Amino acid sequence: MAAQKGKDLLLKLDSDGLGVFVTVAGLRARQFSVASETVDTTHAESAGRWRELLEGAGVKRARLTGSGIFKDLASDALIRDYAFQGTIRAWQIIVPDFGTISGPFQVTSLEYSGRHDGEVTFEIALESAGEITFIAL
Repeated sequence: MAAQKGKDLLLKLDSDGLGVFVTVAGLRARQFSVASETVDTTHAESAGRWRELLEGAGVKRARLTGSGIFKDLASDALIRDYAFQGTIRAWQIIVPDFGTISGPFQVTSLEYSGRHDGEVTFEIALESAGEITFIAL
């Protein structure tokens, strides 16, 4: 993947639950991780007493953390409300020239900061609440 403009990384939200995604923020920094738990099936006769795992059996999860600026006051208010209410909605993370990560997420952390001579920024953490998909460009 060639170098890209960081400003093109977008966070989109299905704000009304009807499948129409709107941009709510430009992320200046972000981290996306996918993980799954393991299911240990090791037993007394495992070869060399090495651990054995059951393929595809663990719980999968995805987490997005990022920081940036909100697109507008309405986006700020919407995400703040979702954070307070524990609302689960469909989100999209658009990575230019890479693809789109989509699925239901819940806001698990929302922090605001700012300097006296700069803009208000936020930090957000989203945890998956269902199946996540990736569509490559």
